[in-house]
Amino acid sequence: MEPFDIWYSGFRPTSKYSEAELDEIVAKRYPTPEAYQKDIPNLLMKLGFSAERARQVAGNIVVDPARGSGHAMGGEMRSAKAHLRTRVEKTGMNYKAFNIAVHEMGHNVEQTFSLNDIDHTLLKGVPNTAFTEALAFVFQGQDLALLGLSASDPKSEALKTLNDFWATFEIAGVALVDMAVWHWMYDHPQATPKQLNDATVQISKDIWNRYYTPVFHKNDVVLLGIYSHMIDSFLYLPDYPIGHMIAHQIEEQMKKAGNIGSEFERMAKMGDVTPDLWMENATGRPVGSEALLEATQRALAAVNIP
Repeated sequence: MEPFDIWYSGFRPTSKYSEAELDEIVAKRYPTPEAYQKDIPNLLMKLGFSAERARQVAGNIVVDPARGSGHAMGGEMRSAKAHLRTRVEKTGMNYKAFNIAVHEMGHNVEQTFSLNDIDHTLLKGVPNTAFTEALAFVFQGQDLALLGLSASDPKSEALKTLNDFWATFEIAGVALVDMAVWHWMYDHPQATPKQLNDATVQISKDIWNRYYTPVFHKNDVVLLGIYSHMIDSFLYLPDYPIGHMIAHQIEEQMKKAGNIGSEFERMAKMGDVTPDLWMENATGRPVGSEALLEATQRALAAVNIP
């Protein structure tokens, strides 16, 4: 493997479709942001929400075109709507934008439940960013199913799990760099931009050499330090690997219940309590890596990888 394989995407079942084919399918279905907004109730029903609940939640979401990447902004009072932003080209929405839109829609649905259906307004939201990312990952993982392009078969499920594990392995290194860079800044409050840049490069190499060289057999790689979230979005990146782990715990519970929609709503309505309390009420276990690691072991066996 080469260092850039840290972003390997071949585990996903999407490999049977070319990017151009996916872009064409999505563009026909969603030529404008309004077309996606109109289809939100249908998408939510495919995820297991009742028709009435899907219409209620969709009525609380406004889809806006984005100039850059996607974003979700929840309301701060119950009369305000949640906003979903994703990029829509003149030729229509492409697959990447749809994938992002489904992720952001997960945020919006969580934001709607955790604001409007909480007993006490001071408990609005979820324990931290990792939890809303986890709930959004659940939606995002269903993107092909929402397009009618994937069947739920054991091999596809195994490949999705391997993709999730590999993505977690990648972003965990980025999170470690992010945390180390912030520690460095606190230790060097008078640092110049160049000194911060040099320190970030060295920290990236150190994290790579410790955790990734044993896998890739290449030293001093700086790829973990390229993320624009660093410094600009203070300590946001660690929420992603934790979010992936939480997402697997949540998905395991949803599989047991047999319905994404009802379980998603139940979990999102618990509010901003402590992380372990939220997770124990949601899944019966505190936050941890066990669910993802156990699922990865099963996935490796399913695709015959020793």
